[in-house]
Amino acid sequence: MSTSSIPEEVVRRHSRREARARAFNDLQATRARLAAGTSLKPEFEYELLTMFARNELGASVTMPALYALFAIACMFWAPPAEAIIWLITVITAKVVLLDQCRRFLTIPQSKVNVRLWRRRLIMLELLSGVALACFALVGVRETLQAPTEMVFSSHVFIFATLIVVLAIRTMFAATIPAILYAGTIPMTIAVVCRLLLLGNVFYLALATMAIGIHLYFLFLSRGMRATTLSMLEYRTEKDALIAELEEQKSVSDEARRRAEAANMAKSRFLATMSRELRTPLNAILGFSEVMKEEMFGPMNNPQYREYAGNIHESGTHLLHLINEILDLTRIESGRYELHEAPLRLADITDECHRLLKLRADGKGIEVIEETDPDLPLVWADLKALRQVCLNPMSNALKFTPKGGRIVLSVGAMPDGGQFMSVRDNGPGIPADEIPKVLQAFGQGTLAHQTAEGGAGLGLAIVQNLMELHGGALNPQSELRKGTDATVILPGYRVLQAMAPLQPLGQETHRLKGIARSRPARLRPGHPGAGGTAAAG
Repeated sequence: MSTSSIPEEVVRRHSRREARARAFNDLQATRARLAAGTSLKPEFEYELLTMFARNELGASVTMPALYALFAIACMFWAPPAEAIIWLITVITAKVVLLDQCRRFLTIPQSKVNVRLWRRRLIMLELLSGVALACFALVGVRETLQAPTEMVFSSHVFIFATLIVVLAIRTMFAATIPAILYAGTIPMTIAVVCRLLLLGNVFYLALATMAIGIHLYFLFLSRGMRATTLSMLEYRTEKDALIAELEEQKSVSDEARRRAEAANMAKSRFLATMSRELRTPLNAILGFSEVMKEEMFGPMNNPQYREYAGNIHESGTHLLHLINEILDLTRIESGRYELHEAPLRLADITDECHRLLKLRADGKGIEVIEETDPDLPLVWADLKALRQVCLNPMSNALKFTPKGGRIVLSVGAMPDGGQFMSVRDNGPGIPADEIPKVLQAFGQGTLAHQTAEGGAGLGLAIVQNLMELHGGALNPQSELRKGTDATVILPGYRVLQAMAPLQPLGQETHRLKGIARSRPARLRPGHPGAGGTAAAG
């Protein structure tokens, strides 16, 4: 298997694993729905039963009070004994239902048999519905023999009672249609039958209206049930998404922790290998330089001398690369210590100019310094800032064509800080490649097209060193117009000179000396100083 096909194989294997997991979860959900005897998920059915039980317990006081008002009202046309018997019957049925609802809520979800409890609650609701339906039978014999006004008012009240009961039961049991049917159909049948017994067109219309209102409430309950199920599905999806996000976060945190530990181990290893890497390399450089310069006598074969020069140049390049890697690893591992002292940024640019002058003259590149001699000192690490200036300047010399120009600038920032910039008129860097060249081992397209590509560590080291100083690297570039690498030191690193406590020429010791050297006749209080003493 080729290396390029490995990621595709891994992706296909991961996709097949996810498909098997989804199929297994779907199979489990189907089995659970079949065992529960419903098309809903068992957890949804449990939530719907829980909502119904909580609604019933929430109205455990108001509903008996409402039934008591119905009983009192029907005493105007029915015997009080029948009303009291009906009230006791309906409250007893309600108490049994409330007791079972309370028991249902106290049982843990894992131990609830959803199918059994749904059947039990349907039967109890049917019992409560039949008890409510008996309200339409209270005082039937007396009402049929009563005056017309009493017949009219009593039946209108019974019709209004049916509407109230339908509204309440729809609000409480809309999410479970079977419970809603068990609680409302008996009441509607009883009211319709009582209205039809009167044999009047008006009451026939009321009976028809009662059936229509019942159907309307059933239709309304379907919408409420659909809304509730959608809410439960959204909540389940949200919970699943949160669980998946937490799982992925834990996985990513563990991966990041391992990556950081591996990176720290790598950095500590490279930082501790500094001596082991540099010692043999210095020996190679020293011996190759001795052979190249023929310090112990001439070489008979000139090709050996050329090989010695190549070894010295390659060793020098390798030493420079190792130093950059070690500097970067020390910074990343937190083992780079700053040795801070007062210094001038203009002195650093002048020193870097002198160090790279021969290289610039060899390529015919003009180097210009633009510095302000009146800038105050800064508190920084000399070696670090020297490298901060050398790395961008080396890049500028590397990529600026022959006859180009490099400007080294030092100045003050508006917020009190200072900046140091290296600006060239070379080919520039595309804007989308600037974040790439600031990363470790990051190189732009121009570096790949030239023979002096380097390792891509220069600007990464500069950025890290400036972060150690609390500053920043701000590179700006434009194609065919050049690059400007500017480093900024914060204002708190600028050493401001204190104003003299005693102005020049007015020091305390000078004033005391002048006072002692003055003639006695000029001193205040002397008899010959003038005034009355002079006259005496």
